[in-house]
Amino acid sequence: MPNSDNKNSTKNLYNGTASQWIRGEPTSLSDFTARPFVLKLCEPVAGLRVLDLGCGEGYCSRELRQRGAAQIYGVDLSEAMIAGAKLQELKDPLGIQYELGCATDLKQFGDREFDLVIAVFLFNYLTTVQTQQCMTEVARVLRPGGRFVFSVPHPSFPYMREAAYPFYFEVEGKGYFSKRDWQFPGRIWKRDGSWLNVQLVHKTLEDYFDALKNAGFNTMPTLRELRVTPEHIALDESFFGSLIDLPLHLAIQVLR
Repeated sequence: MPNSDNKNSTKNLYNGTASQWIRGEPTSLSDFTARPFVLKLCEPVAGLRVLDLGCGEGYCSRELRQRGAAQIYGVDLSEAMIAGAKLQELKDPLGIQYELGCATDLKQFGDREFDLVIAVFLFNYLTTVQTQQCMTEVARVLRPGGRFVFSVPHPSFPYMREAAYPFYFEVEGKGYFSKRDWQFPGRIWKRDGSWLNVQLVHKTLEDYFDALKNAGFNTMPTLRELRVTPEHIALDESFFGSLIDLPLHLAIQVLR
């Protein structure tokens, strides 16, 4: 259905499921097929001041801190996710600061504060207008020469596969262009057989690149179409096998 209140639905979803996301090692499909490649795009991170938008329970923040980032600030809309991140910080102090906030309004941060901003599976919860607002704020808080790295579900993926294990968004048939800003439910599995409920506010590839341009990012982005690799199949063919040769996610890096 057309999205009208995605902020509340996103907050409610993650407030209700935050405990299921907390992990210290890869568990869900995208922990294998997306996050390692996104983190690689972030390198080198040693000594950098980093902002993690939609940080959730802090999985990527912790990874970047362990790779040498000097300072990390994590921001998320969900109170329960931030509580989970702070609990992990309490158990294993890394000096990461987490706070409740909205990625479309970063007024708590000044201009040119960060060397790197990341947003790992944030934009699939934002409308085209909210995506533009967020990217404009990211451009403001990044220093000249700083980098913006983000990942999203591949816009084509939901339209190429039925709603089935181990990853799907239920897009209700055709509508790649006409269903912009419609919100669809989805599900992504963990290797232990459990699953996580997710959401997609659909946008096209063009929408993402228009938003970057309008925000003032004028350099050619680095784009990676992420997929199941032979290494994934060697690890667990029964889990990854049905997704071979499908475009699962996009990872994008762009310079300020």
